Amino acid sequence: MASSVTPGHDVSSVLSEILSNIKALQRDNSSLSSAIDAINGRVNMLAGIKQVQEVATDGTAITEGKLKENEEEMTKKTADGVADVQEQYEIAPVTASPRRSSVNSKIILTSYPGQAGVDPIIMNWGHKDPAQRGPVVVSRHTTSIRRRNAIGAHGGSYSIYHALAVASKTLNIEHKPDFTNTEPAADIGPFPQWSDPKKIVSMDPLGHLAPWLFKSYIDNDNVEIRPTIAVTKAHMILPELVESVKAGRLVPDGKICINEEGELAVTKFAVEPVWYLPGVAERFGIDEGTLRRTLFEETGGSYPELITRGDIKVFLPPIGGLTVYCFGDPAKMADPNVRLALRVHDECNGSDVFGSDICTCRPYLIFGVEEAVKEAQNGGSGVVIYFRKEGRALGEVTKYLVYNARKRGIDRASEYFKRTENIAGVKDMRFQALMPDILHWLGITKIDRMLSMSNMKHDAIVSQGIPIKERVPIPDEMIPDDSRVEIDAKIHAGYFTTGKKLTEEELQQVQGRAWEDVDH
Repeated sequence: MASSVTPGHDVSSVLSEILSNIKALQRDNSSLSSAIDAINGRVNMLAGIKQVQEVATDGTAITEGKLKENEEEMTKKTADGVADVQEQYEIAPVTASPRRSSVNSKIILTSYPGQAGVDPIIMNWGHKDPAQRGPVVVSRHTTSIRRRNAIGAHGGSYSIYHALAVASKTLNIEHKPDFTNTEPAADIGPFPQWSDPKKIVSMDPLGHLAPWLFKSYIDNDNVEIRPTIAVTKAHMILPELVESVKAGRLVPDGKICINEEGELAVTKFAVEPVWYLPGVAERFGIDEGTLRRTLFEETGGSYPELITRGDIKVFLPPIGGLTVYCFGDPAKMADPNVRLALRVHDECNGSDVFGSDICTCRPYLIFGVEEAVKEAQNGGSGVVIYFRKEGRALGEVTKYLVYNARKRGIDRASEYFKRTENIAGVKDMRFQALMPDILHWLGITKIDRMLSMSNMKHDAIVSQGIPIKERVPIPDEMIPDDSRVEIDAKIHAGYFTTGKKLTEEELQQVQGRAWEDVDH
């Protein structure tokens, strides 16, 4: 009897079976890939801990005696200033008691050194041995509040949203983070700069390893310890990069620039600020007491322990942090034998995200990404560092007020900085003195191509002992017409350029576009 199954049916069955097998393989590969990623994360974490511990036993870091000498010198220098400030705030001491979740529980406004029950975990900032350095403990949870050695809160400016979540009972105040599979996606350091208290004062060098490096405190003492740095990998897609590929400025290599769409592979480092107050004060040439009092007053008295706890030297401020975007092998950032291209970029929401043409921020960011990718493709390293310092750290409200003042008058380059200073009292509050800390943490010891025209950034980096071999301005063809006011004013004020610097008379002729929908 002839078979009722047609050849076409046989082919269809075979194809279906093949497709089913392919899907099964894809599922298996996906599971295998996830398992490998999880293993790699644990390997990176264990390798990081091993390397940090090895550094503690060799002679590459600052010696314990020198560290103690530096600490004693700073303490002596600032003790009088802290004491003077403390005397002005006579707050009756209270006995510390465990924090309860009830809103009716006793509120502890502040604490004092030597107070009953207060037993801060050791913190020797800059010590080469993690066991002697100690973890950053800032949590006010019941089991951690008496062991705190830091002031402030995790999450920077997002700590306020954390408070809202707790207050609205969306988040259980006793929740403990589960850090399973959250280990760094790339191994970084350790570098000698990590254990030099003068090199890194605004972030925790051990922040990416904290829960694993100090696991014994979590397990044995039930102390809450969180990371302040996270490392992951991702793909980046920017519309302009499609044009970069079409124009031949970027060439897909299947590894860094993945395809014709300009899709990029990138390693990302997110960093929350952690300030070592004596080091921050020294970086700015002020005494620690003055810094503490000003921080206390200008935050509306939010952190009274800045005044009452002179023994606590670490502060987690309620500000935005930074993100590092590394193209190519992260290990090459610290290799002095390969070239490094770097863009340090300060946040500009209007331009970076929404494409405003009143400044050069997004064009320069795109240019920085392009040049960083090309350097990595040539065997070097490309890095873009993005700081949350909106509107020169003056904020968007002040920024928009300045825009109004500019556009309601004649928007001249010669008046550019004066508009800001009239409103804010200063031209710029980014204060780049703390910016090089992230370079020290990444192990960067020299910069071959600095993709920035800022003299403030240049001077801050060079003053920290990191030479810059070449400075690269934004190409003229990438400057929007309405942003000539900004860029020409900056160049006239001293920003680096390889082009022409306008005279005062020429500067007065540079005008921006007026509002087209105002006063009609």
